[in-house]
Amino acid sequence: MRKLVESTFVTLDGSISEPQTWSPPYWDEEHIDYAIRLLFAADALLLGRATYEVFAEAWPARSGGGYTDRINEMPKYVASRTLRETTWNATVLDGDAAEAVAALKEEDGGDLLKYGTGELDRALLENRLVDELHFWVFPVLAGGGQRLIEGIDTMHLELVDSTRFRSGIVVNTYVPKRS
Repeated sequence: MRKLVESTFVTLDGSISEPQTWSPPYWDEEHIDYAIRLLFAADALLLGRATYEVFAEAWPARSGGGYTDRINEMPKYVASRTLRETTWNATVLDGDAAEAVAALKEEDGGDLLKYGTGELDRALLENRLVDELHFWVFPVLAGGGQRLIEGIDTMHLELVDSTRFRSGIVVNTYVPKRS
């Protein structure tokens, strides 16, 4: 059975909007090494439509390097009610996203790595499909924007690891508490 791992950048004030504008000053070798470990533990990406569209526009033009090549080559699964056709080595999940992801988790293989946070996360968390959440907390205040996992019922998490980088990023790894 595969594990579903969520990896999300978030500011100290809880914003997940436009990380490309506030996160780059903090990227360093520690950041890259951690990201590589997560990516290479997975053998497929899970993305919502909006994240898929942003990634599909940016990543295929990039080349050279283990991380870039890996992200471009690995299969991607996209949860969307509106997307019909994909490029960039992706398959749109048919039917109910939670049911489709549950079926993917039952398959043999490495982790499913999910980037981007939004509507899909509510369904995945409500259906207890997320096994780990890696929240990359950046030492920056955005002052606005979309908040981390809006609209979800209270969910208790257990901190299982915390990694601090010299840049000030702290990656907190949580698992949902099982009641």
